[in-house]
Amino acid sequence: MIRHLLIAAALACAAPAAAADLVETPGLAGAVAKGELPPVAERIPEEPYVTVMRPGREPGVHGGTLRMFVSRSKDVRYMAAWGYARLVGYDRNYDLAPDILRDVEVEEGRKFTLHLRRGHRWSDGHPFTTEDIRYWWEDICLNEELTPGGVPGELLVDGERPKVTFVDDVTVTFEWSAPNPEFLPALARARPVYIYAPAHYLRQFHAGYTDWHKLEVMAEAAGARSWAQFHNRLDNLYNFDNPELPVLQPWVNTSPKNGRRYVLERNPYFHRIDVNGRQLPYIDTVELEIAAAGLISAKATMGEATLQARSLTFADAPVLKRSEATGGYRTLLWRSGAANQIALYPNLTHVDPAWRELFRDRRFRRALSLGISRKAINKALYFGFAEERNLAALEESPFFDAANATAWARYDPDAANALLDEIGLVERNAAGIRLMPDGRPLEIIVETAGERTVEEDALQLIALTWHELGIRLIVKTLDRDNMRNRAYAGRAQMVVWFGWNNGIPTAESSPHELVPIDQANFSWPRWGQYYQTKGSAGEPPDLPSALRLMQLFADWSHATTRKAQRAAWREILAIHAEEVFVIGTVARAPMPVVADARLANVPDEALYAWDPGAQLGVHRMDEFFFRPETRADASPAGPAE
Repeated sequence: MIRHLLIAAALACAAPAAAADLVETPGLAGAVAKGELPPVAERIPEEPYVTVMRPGREPGVHGGTLRMFVSRSKDVRYMAAWGYARLVGYDRNYDLAPDILRDVEVEEGRKFTLHLRRGHRWSDGHPFTTEDIRYWWEDICLNEELTPGGVPGELLVDGERPKVTFVDDVTVTFEWSAPNPEFLPALARARPVYIYAPAHYLRQFHAGYTDWHKLEVMAEAAGARSWAQFHNRLDNLYNFDNPELPVLQPWVNTSPKNGRRYVLERNPYFHRIDVNGRQLPYIDTVELEIAAAGLISAKATMGEATLQARSLTFADAPVLKRSEATGGYRTLLWRSGAANQIALYPNLTHVDPAWRELFRDRRFRRALSLGISRKAINKALYFGFAEERNLAALEESPFFDAANATAWARYDPDAANALLDEIGLVERNAAGIRLMPDGRPLEIIVETAGERTVEEDALQLIALTWHELGIRLIVKTLDRDNMRNRAYAGRAQMVVWFGWNNGIPTAESSPHELVPIDQANFSWPRWGQYYQTKGSAGEPPDLPSALRLMQLFADWSHATTRKAQRAAWREILAIHAEEVFVIGTVARAPMPVVADARLANVPDEALYAWDPGAQLGVHRMDEFFFRPETRADASPAGPAE
C-alpha cells in the first residue's frame, strides 16, 4: 500500500500562482532592480508551497520588523524552531504534512520516497537538491570523524540502517526491511533530525573535498581541535548561529554568534507563497535582543516587544493586561501543551545506592505525590485557572484518561505517611526528619535551572507539605547545562522541569519520551545513555515496569496498524499513572503571549508546545504581518505595500 502525504494548501488551490500573478517583495525590489537578486518568479520553486489561510486569518502584506527578547545569546537557535520550515511538519491540526518536500510516498511504513520541490534554493540562491541529502548521508552521517555516535537512532530499525537511493535531483528513498514509524515525526520535531546539509558550502571544510593540511590550519585558527570539529561548528542548522551557513528557514541570521542582538533578514528564496502571489514571510526583519529573563516582562509592558512568549509566566498576566493601552499590545492567553507545568523527576539511576533504592520503590514515589497540595499550588501560582493533576495526556489527545490524570494526585498526608512507614522509614531525628536506612536524614535536593520563578515558588509550597511527612526539600539552582550534566551523570537526586513535551500524543507520535531510551528524561538518564550508546555508557534498565515500557516501545515501533500503536500508547500511559515515574502538579495553565496591536494573524487562542509544534512554529510566524493602515515601524525595508 502506498500512502501519500499531500499538502492541504496546495490541494485547495487550482494551481500555483503564475509568474504574472506574483508580487515582488518591496524590500527586495531594489536588489532585483540592481541585478543583485533574480525576480520573485525565479526565486521560488517551480511548485511552491501555496498557503491557504487558516480560519480567522487573512492574506497579508510585506514589511515591518518583529522584535522579541531572549535571555541568552544561544537562544537565537529558537528561530530555527519558530521559523518551522521542515521537510515534513505538523499542520494546525497537528497532523503530519509535507512542507519543504512537495510530497512523500509511504509504502508499508518502511519505504519513504521523498519528493523535493524542483527549483527550490538555499537562502544564498544555490539549488537545494538530493545532493544535499547525499552529502549529509554519505559524507557526514557515515563519516566516523564527523559523526562518532553513528546513524541517529530514529534512522535505525532494530539496528538496521536505511537503504538510501538517490533516484534523481529531486527524488530520494529511505527504505528499511521493517516499518519505521519514527522517521517522519523525527523530521517534524522542534529540533528535528536534519537529513540534509548545504553541500556547496560545507565541502570547503570537509577533508574529503579540501586539502587536509589547509583544513587543519583553518581549524587551528578558529580554535578547533580538528577539521572535523571545525566542520561541525559551521554545520549546525539548529543552532542558527553561523551567518555564513545557508538555510531554508523564512529568515536568515545575519549576526555573529555571542552578540547582544541578532538581526534576521527575510530569506529571498523561501519556498512558501500566499494565495495572492506574495512570497512569505510577510515580515522583513526579526530582531532578537538579549535581556535578563526577569526584565523581559517589564520590557513587554513598555511595548518594546512586538511579539513575546518566552520568559513570560501567568504571574505576569495581570500587569501585562493593565499596561496594554500604554504599551500598544494585546495580551493573549494560550494553553500550555506540555503534559504538566511543574514536574518533579526522581532519578532512578542515581549513583548513590541508598537513593537509588528509595527512588525505585514506587511506594516512595507515590508518597511524595500524595504529599503535594496541588490545590495550594494552583491557587497561589495560577489563581485556580490550571488543572490539578499528575502527568498524563491532555484533553486534546485521543489518549486522555481522567483516571490517569488523577492517579495518586490527591493531597493525602495520612496515606503518604503510611506508605513511608511501610517502606521502613520510621526513625526520625530531633527535627522530625525521617532517617534513611543508613542513618542519613531524608533530605531531597531538587535541582532547578532557575529560569522560571514559578518552579521555585512551587517548590517552596511543596517543601511545606513534605516537611509534614518528615522529608526536607532543599532547592539547588544551577545553570541549565550544568543541571542537565549532573542529572546525566547520575548525581542529581531530583530535577524540577516541565512535564512531557508532548501532552497531546496521537497513535503516530513516538513514545520515546516515556520509555527509558533517552538520557534527556531526568527520571532515568543512565538507562537512556545505555540505549543511546548501544551499551557503551550508562546501565541497562532492570525494573520490571521499565522493561515492560521497553517492550511496548518495540511493539509500537513494529506495529503495522494504528490499532496496535494505540494499544501500546494506552498501556504506556497506564504504567506511568501507576508507577509515578514523574510527579506532576498542575496542567493546562494559561500562559500570556504579548502581540503588538498592529500585528495580524496571531491566534487569540492556541496551544504553546515544544513538541509537537515548536512553540510558535506550528502557528506559522511567516504569515504574521503588520496592518499597513496602523503600522509605524522602523523597518529598514521601508513602508509596507
